[in-house]
Amino acid sequence: MSESEIETIVPRAKDTTHDAEDRLTSDFVERVVEKVEQGDTAGARALVEPLHPADIADLFELARSEDRQPLATALTDLLDGDVLAEMNDWVREQLMEALAPHQVAELATKLDTDDAVAIIEDLEEEDQRAVLRAMEPDDRAAIEEALSYPEESAGRLMQRDLIAVPEHWTVANVITYLRSNDDLTTDFWEIFVVDLAHKPIGTCKVSWVMRAPDETLISEVMAREQTLIPAEMDQEEVALRFQKYALISAAVVDKSGRLVGMITVDDIVHIIQEEAGEDALLLSGAGEGDINEPVRFTVRTRLTWLVVNLGTAMIAASVVGLFQGEIARFALLAVLMPIVSGMGGNAGTQTLAVIVRALATNQLTSSNTLRMIAREFQVATANGFALGTLVGLGTLLIYHNPDLAMVIGLAMLINNLVAGLAGVLIPIALERARVDPAVSSAVFVTMATDVMGFFSFLGLASLWGLGG
Repeated sequence: MSESEIETIVPRAKDTTHDAEDRLTSDFVERVVEKVEQGDTAGARALVEPLHPADIADLFELARSEDRQPLATALTDLLDGDVLAEMNDWVREQLMEALAPHQVAELATKLDTDDAVAIIEDLEEEDQRAVLRAMEPDDRAAIEEALSYPEESAGRLMQRDLIAVPEHWTVANVITYLRSNDDLTTDFWEIFVVDLAHKPIGTCKVSWVMRAPDETLISEVMAREQTLIPAEMDQEEVALRFQKYALISAAVVDKSGRLVGMITVDDIVHIIQEEAGEDALLLSGAGEGDINEPVRFTVRTRLTWLVVNLGTAMIAASVVGLFQGEIARFALLAVLMPIVSGMGGNAGTQTLAVIVRALATNQLTSSNTLRMIAREFQVATANGFALGTLVGLGTLLIYHNPDLAMVIGLAMLINNLVAGLAGVLIPIALERARVDPAVSSAVFVTMATDVMGFFSFLGLASLWGLGG
């Protein structure tokens, strides 16, 4: 009987580790935690050992906070550097606090420099010093150099392990060098060519080396055009360069132009994902938005912006207070005014999202700012006319009051124009002032649309004599 016939009679056991979207199932996580609670360490290890390091990291993230430390104790030998590199920052920090400095140092030395830095930089300063003291001198020097660069910079992100050769070498010299040195990194796509001062002057793809004759000089097959990344450059700008020039790897240079490391595209994928999510969360004032973040940090971040929003809401309320008499005499004003401010807020948020993204991706620069303002003004005008006409006709049909329909239609147009301009000018102004527009733009745009929405509608109503 063939294997396929056997499978027809006795189907393979269904995989209960992952769901249809390749995520660990809650049942699997519970089974591992249950075995640890029962003291069945061998059983827990048998379940977890076949998993990929990224899945083991997910296991710790999915487990309850109080279950993570017992899991780490039971699975110590599986909790290697690759797992920690894939782990959520908050979860990793919680586990690092439970490990001795020599254990952290042992894990860090097995990782690429950038991953080791990611583990150590989150520790308290005293713990950092203890971990560094436990490391070998060469590893300690590399980590200390990386930590000397600003946070979220290319210097923190780069790897020190790379292949660099002089331009006077032949292809045969390079191949011999690669084969005879066991300490060289095994993960690389390009060979960097440097001068006597160790400054990069070109790159050479591995495929070019393999196809070129042995006697060919590296200088003859290398590409002199290359994108160099300053070590102090912000990681978001690095990601934009990789995206713009379709890079696989890039050399990182210090202030003197010397080659100090390289950045690879796998690191950039994480950066793009982090920065995109970060901007979206900052626009809402939700901070990092990490579900593993301690509650006290989440409360502090959100409450700060909620208090600011409370202040702007009070400003908007004071505008409404100026027209108490008109509202008291014509109650429909109180019914309809939230429509004007609400639609203006939505329009402002749309424009703001577009502008913040354009600033983040370098699509909006000083050369096209005026053109962008004019464009959004046209969009706001068209939307304002359309919405004003619709809400005016609706008001006329429902309340049979032409004056009220005209007032709300004009107020809708005015507030949409304000929303469009505020959505452009506020983030640009904050960017010029070197303040992250994703952090605070939404508060000011909302205040502008609320204040102008109430003021335009109630002001026009007062001028029209609707409250008379």
